[in-house]
Amino acid sequence: MKINLAYLLPNFFTALSAFFGVMAIIASSQGNFEKAFIYIVLSLIADGLDGRVARLTNTTSKFGVEFDSLADLVAFGVAPAMMLYFAAGYQYGRFGALVSGLYVVFGAIRLARFNVTTGDIDPKYFIGLPIPTAAVVLSSWIMLDLKYQGNFGFVLEIGALFLAFLMVSNFRYPSFKKINLDRKVALKVLVLIIIIASFIYLYPIEAIAIILSTYVLYGFIRGIINYIKAIKRVSG
Repeated sequence: MKINLAYLLPNFFTALSAFFGVMAIIASSQGNFEKAFIYIVLSLIADGLDGRVARLTNTTSKFGVEFDSLADLVAFGVAPAMMLYFAAGYQYGRFGALVSGLYVVFGAIRLARFNVTTGDIDPKYFIGLPIPTAAVVLSSWIMLDLKYQGNFGFVLEIGALFLAFLMVSNFRYPSFKKINLDRKVALKVLVLIIIIASFIYLYPIEAIAIILSTYVLYGFIRGIINYIKAIKRVSG
């Protein structure tokens, strides 16, 4: 049987993403949350590469889509949920366990909905918060709490529920998949990217938390405003 090696490359990155997710779970169980955070970020990078490699090599497949979803559930569902539980959730007994469980379940729903609606929605937007973004945001919040010894464990639990809700919501989030830039705008974007990269280099956890939290709140606030406008149009 002839095997096209080009099809193996994107699936390799998918497998790598799942592997990093398992390593993050193990690190969290050992109390090494910084290492767990790094593994989740590495999973994000690998997850971003698998889709792009598949599109560049024209090797997208149904198997790849399903494999990617299963890997995402491990890396961005179970891994951050376990990181939350081992870092703070265990203090709250059944409630802490429930929050981690709901985060994984809602993440699975988000992935399933994405698979069945792909191609039916505007590619410029995601419907609901993407699970990789939610995972990195949650893990960065945990790291900030640990770094500054804020002891905001209960706030983290509520934050996790908020992210879980956003994943299954109908709020639209920019996908940045199709961006047309002219030369003037491209230069400004380049300068902005350099500034952001410098911020991440100096304060990696703080930068990731602030940038992605801004993205999370943007979609939420935009959705609430649109909802209020829709109610006014109906009532008016």
